Amino acid sequence: MEFMDLRSDTITQPDEGMRRAMAEAPVGDDVFGDDPTVNLLQERMADLLGKEAALYLPSGTMANQTALRSLTHRGDQVICEDGAHVYRYEAGAPAALSGLLLTTIEGRGGVLTWDDIEPHLNPDDIHFAPPSLICIENTHNRAGGRIQPQDVVREISRHARTRGMAIHLDGARLWNAHVAGGLALSELAAPVDTVSLCFSKALGAPVGSILAGPRKVIVRAHRARKLFGGGWRQAGILAAACLYALDHNLPRLADDHRRAKRLAEGLDNSAVTLDHAVETNIVIYRTTDEQQLLDHLCDKGVLGVPFGPGRVRLMPHLMVDDDQIERVLDALNSYVEETA
Repeated sequence: MEFMDLRSDTITQPDEGMRRAMAEAPVGDDVFGDDPTVNLLQERMADLLGKEAALYLPSGTMANQTALRSLTHRGDQVICEDGAHVYRYEAGAPAALSGLLLTTIEGRGGVLTWDDIEPHLNPDDIHFAPPSLICIENTHNRAGGRIQPQDVVREISRHARTRGMAIHLDGARLWNAHVAGGLALSELAAPVDTVSLCFSKALGAPVGSILAGPRKVIVRAHRARKLFGGGWRQAGILAAACLYALDHNLPRLADDHRRAKRLAEGLDNSAVTLDHAVETNIVIYRTTDEQQLLDHLCDKGVLGVPFGPGRVRLMPHLMVDDDQIERVLDALNSYVEETA
């Protein structure tokens, strides 16, 4: 049976053009700072994001945790939304690696406003962890690819500055917010101090994330990357895949968004409902028994992931076409009949 794998947009494989770009990439030793392809990627991304400097890292988790380490001191309070990746899916790294206290706040569809945040900021008192950082996730994975409203991000930034707090944007899928919302990457990143983006999500590169921000912060991030074991040598082979993805796979994200909306609009099944409005490339369904639905889909050749009690996630990506989306819908819509 041919399986249609919609577990994540991270399962994609390099195409022939990307593999060729990797094989032909000029390389050096990135720990010494002389890999020309890595340097080109870092310069290009700093420019695209409107930041002074950028750093190429192995993963999105390392990029986020490097940012947290570079913007805080041990014992600081960090604010994030309750479903944020830095809290839910990074193995307790803020506490384990940087000694940080995370205060989580339940948002509305993954969105926090300053009015939500302000009551949770610790007072300036020796008994409390000093608040120093706010983390925002755009798009918000657990909230179904939700795009953060830019006016809300600007408002948070404006108030945070008056408190002497920094802002990190976990933009693993900021590409999707850019394509769906029409704002430039630099505009999306303008209100924040640091921003991370994943090339292995959405864009289809095999490895790598970028962290961009002020030059002095990125200098500290270099040290944190080394501390976390992220120094690498001829990384230009991987950076070449990211450059190729920027040139060839960024504009086509609109196809993923269209196919995700089709998965939402084509649902005709009383036992499966949508968890959220589909804005980008993530579709989350609600059902009474998520494992039963996943088993049914698997029997039909469709792979998804459980996403909490009664929730199942499917995610179109560059290796899924329109015909396959229709077959996924057939599998979803047959669920009532075959499980009654």
